[in-house]
Amino acid sequence: MSDTALQTSGFPWLTAVVFLPLAGAVLLFFVKDAAVRWTALAVALADLALSFPLFFLYDRSATGMQFTERVAWIASPPINYAVGVDGISLPLLLLTTLLTPLCVLVSWRAIETRLREFMATILVMATAMLGVFVALDFVLFYVFWEAMLIPMYLLIGVWGGPNRLYAAVKFFLYTLAGSVLLLIAILVLFFQGGHTFDILLLSKAGYSQTLQNWLFWAFFIAFAVKVPMFPFHTWLPDAHVEAPTAGSVFLASVLLKMGAYGFLRFTLPMLPDATAAFTPIMVGLSLIAILYGAYMALAQADLKKLIAYSSVSHMGFVTLGIFALNAQGIEGALMQMINHGITTGALFICVGIIYERTHSRMIADNFGLANPMPRYATCLVIFALSSLGLPGTNSFVGEFLILIGTFLWNKAAAVVASLGVILAAAYLLWMVQRVAFGPTAGHSALRLSDLNWREMTIMVPLIVLVFWIGLFPNPLLKVMHTSVDHLIEQEDQEDRALARRDAREMRERREARDGHVAQVSLKANNK
Repeated sequence: MSDTALQTSGFPWLTAVVFLPLAGAVLLFFVKDAAVRWTALAVALADLALSFPLFFLYDRSATGMQFTERVAWIASPPINYAVGVDGISLPLLLLTTLLTPLCVLVSWRAIETRLREFMATILVMATAMLGVFVALDFVLFYVFWEAMLIPMYLLIGVWGGPNRLYAAVKFFLYTLAGSVLLLIAILVLFFQGGHTFDILLLSKAGYSQTLQNWLFWAFFIAFAVKVPMFPFHTWLPDAHVEAPTAGSVFLASVLLKMGAYGFLRFTLPMLPDATAAFTPIMVGLSLIAILYGAYMALAQADLKKLIAYSSVSHMGFVTLGIFALNAQGIEGALMQMINHGITTGALFICVGIIYERTHSRMIADNFGLANPMPRYATCLVIFALSSLGLPGTNSFVGEFLILIGTFLWNKAAAVVASLGVILAAAYLLWMVQRVAFGPTAGHSALRLSDLNWREMTIMVPLIVLVFWIGLFPNPLLKVMHTSVDHLIEQEDQEDRALARRDAREMRERREARDGHVAQVSLKANNK
């Protein structure tokens, strides 16, 4: 595949992890109705168990791709089934396999109509998302990237709220428009990078500054829609509000990370000159997203919309860390991608749980839940404190590293970004004060049942991760270190190559100018 990929023989770990949910989706259509839920849960848990050893088998000292597999797919043009993971993609793969069984559990009673199709859609969605994070061939990546749109469209459009069709079509059109530009960029890279779709080889090929600039903006629109970055974020609140709880969890926890992953996997290593040139614009848009998302969250009366806008703000921190272009910022961005998936996914689950009881997502209808639902209130407070970055919780680690990286890049940008932390505390604590500890009002006046064993089974693993990552982040950071250092080293090499090229061009221009001056002088002397 490439000299930067470590070939591994033996069990095809990644193929098994990626396609087991798809096989489970097919299996669902051959089981009895009463066994659909348990079969879907068993498949999702088996996929989690299959992916878990990868964390321990992963060689943290190696810079290349690991667990790689390569099979010829199409001879001409050369397209391969090529997969592998490194310290950037492995944590995202594990996050996806963790959330899949939780999405099945959270839909256990919430979905009654077309249950078989719903569970199959969840599993197909998992396969598409996992494929994005492991693909090492651009065509394979694009197939998974596009395949993800269909199950998410169905989750929103079939099992969503009253305005589900509007939200589903808006989501589909936004992401499809970005995907068209992504496809054009892939074709340009194929012809300019040596007629190959190998992502690792294309990352090494050199491209002119002009070509990099055009490719940068094509990639930017495709990935910015997914993040979503300001001003491409308008589809997100509608999609979250109308999606079922499992759809919101997948959307916030995994799908948004695909855009940030695209920046790390493609934009930074393939287009280093354009990245350096446009970094101030990217940082500016990230800061706007941080403040705008937090400000909009303050104004929301709908719990889902509040969390949706908070996602815009938190993902602004992620892109800010990426384009700080230093190890602290990028590791913080990666850490925050995982943390946001855990914490925001948990908050959407909290909203789904209370919606099943009160049939309302409005804050005014869900005051004072601490008395009838103390376990629920405890979980809500933990995840809210994590989301605002309380020291000792997972989000603090990511935001702290991002702010350090931003400070190293530009002190003023770090000061502006820190305002987002203050605003996050404002909207989240105000929400908790009303929902958990406010006066009993609206539906809360009814006798509500607290979390049952199934719901606690969902919450406990997420709470454990909140404090484990918050107190002991090193096991996760060590997975990222070598890959991030290699990415930064690539950027530095490109910068040095650019400096050498500029120096050579200046020398050639100077020599040409001196030669021209000598010729003019000679002609003058002859006259």
